[in-house]
Amino acid sequence: MDVFILLLTAAISSGTPLLFAVLGGILSEKAGVIHLGTEGIMLIGAVMSCIVFIETESLFITFIACLLASGFLGFIHAFLSISLGANQIVSGLAITLFGTGLSAYLGKSVAGIALPVSVPKVELSWLEFIPVIGKVFSNLDLFIWMSIVLTIVLYLYMYKTSWGLHLKAVGDSPSTTDVMGISVTGFRYFHVIFGSMLMGLSGFYLIMAYSPNWIEGMTAGRGWIAIALIIFARWNPIYALFCAYFFGGLDALGFRIQLFEIPVPSYFLKMIPYLATIVVLMFVGWKNRNKPPIEPKSLGVPYFREQRF
Repeated sequence: MDVFILLLTAAISSGTPLLFAVLGGILSEKAGVIHLGTEGIMLIGAVMSCIVFIETESLFITFIACLLASGFLGFIHAFLSISLGANQIVSGLAITLFGTGLSAYLGKSVAGIALPVSVPKVELSWLEFIPVIGKVFSNLDLFIWMSIVLTIVLYLYMYKTSWGLHLKAVGDSPSTTDVMGISVTGFRYFHVIFGSMLMGLSGFYLIMAYSPNWIEGMTAGRGWIAIALIIFARWNPIYALFCAYFFGGLDALGFRIQLFEIPVPSYFLKMIPYLATIVVLMFVGWKNRNKPPIEPKSLGVPYFREQRF
């Protein structure tokens, strides 16, 4: 039981960066904009957090700097794909390549420096009396709870408010939404930029709480896993929560297996989350092969007012 509790706690910690990134991708794609820049934005969020925290030693200032840097990259992606009508896949890949290269350059001066950061814990002692759940959730850090609350808020926003209905309309039929007097461009810009901020927040958590020192390429493909989880979660924030923790558990499982000295090469253990991603995508594709698509109908299609189709 103690091993299970440790594994569950590690799954939540490891899955939190994925959760932030998946939520950001869901917001962007719900508005009809494919966002493949997740990996690059996560790296920029991580390296900016590292640099700013070393200079200021302020968690709040670091948090704001991370949001600004990732939001700026989101603005670039939004401008290219919404205002200029550029190919959204190419634009997203360019953001990833740019973020990867820039983070490697900026991180040279801080590589290997351990950050003296202490993320505040939210102590809920009244939960300790509940078996298993109490031991797991009674002492989680502030940003894990932020991700959980954010998941619930985004679910209520997308499915229980008129703004959420407008977002769905923008992603499904932007021309009809425009006729109704709703700003398609404004909705898309806001959700792409805010979604990018959440992706940057993923990098922030990765280096502030999960692994507090900068290593080039430290996201290790988590951004690509997050993109796959958007499909697996069916563009639903609640499903995204469980998907992120499931894949976080697979990531943590490799380290736990090494502790038991099971004779399995570490390279194979590191492959577990990525192999699981391929298997899950194959399963989802096979299961839904005869069903109508559930993704936003205008996903990846630029919209210009009064354009003839």
